[in-house]
Amino acid sequence: MRTFIIPTSQVEHLRKNILAKTEAPKVILAELSKDGKRYFPDGEVYMRILKANRLKGKRVIVLHSGAPKPNEGLVELELILQILKDYKIKPEVFFSYFPYGKQDEVFEEGETNAAKNLIEKLTRYYKAKKIYTVDAHFLRRKWVKKYPIVSLSAIPILIEKAKENFGKNILFLTTGASGRRYKINSFNKIRKNSCTIKLEISNKFKKIIKGRIIGVVDDLLETGGTLLKVYDVCKKLKAKNIICLVTHGVLRKGILRIKENYSHFYLTNTINQKESNIDITDLILNTLQKYD
Repeated sequence: MRTFIIPTSQVEHLRKNILAKTEAPKVILAELSKDGKRYFPDGEVYMRILKANRLKGKRVIVLHSGAPKPNEGLVELELILQILKDYKIKPEVFFSYFPYGKQDEVFEEGETNAAKNLIEKLTRYYKAKKIYTVDAHFLRRKWVKKYPIVSLSAIPILIEKAKENFGKNILFLTTGASGRRYKINSFNKIRKNSCTIKLEISNKFKKIIKGRIIGVVDDLLETGGTLLKVYDVCKKLKAKNIICLVTHGVLRKGILRIKENYSHFYLTNTINQKESNIDITDLILNTLQKYD
């Protein structure tokens, strides 16, 4: 079955990389408005998929990143999915970065599980057959097993690149869920609610960090506060060198803070940031081929 990819405007950088591949799927772009823009003059999103009627019976992937514009991006994504629904097309949705992933549980009274709600809408209303995520924040939640979610990670790509540059004797440490998954030593990060985390540091790190090249791994970078705390600990414990590896660089403020402190910063292009130096295009295409 021929595969077609419909990218949103948030993954324009990935679209260009996909088009550079010789055996890439066909890419279909949304039409621009009469003014040659993606927005009406009042700021509302304009959407038209001119070739949607030709996609019946085809495999259709909507490729989207939940940043840098999480709210406008979701509007654009839903408009594309609604057009496909109108033509009775059941798509697959590939999130290079999943938006609202931190609200993945009801922590306090009056909140909602935004991540689950979005997955529910994609599968039940828009009839998405599969949902692909890269280092999504919610993957350890029990509710995830109810849905056709394909969980991917860019962390092995980051680790391999760091080893190419710094050798195989890097001591990798993480503050995220990737510790157990990839057998990486973990600082204990406790999420108290949607906004607050607590970092607990085991005494065992005091014995293994001194004189080592430390690779601090995390799936998500926003303000950079947690990664800077880890940097300070490693520096006090006399690490030889401290590098940072991150999948999702969400906020420029955090990216700049990490670049100022760590000696080297590896960042994927799941989100379009100019500091990105690790490409996930092959991860996307190889995954789509695997599940074809």
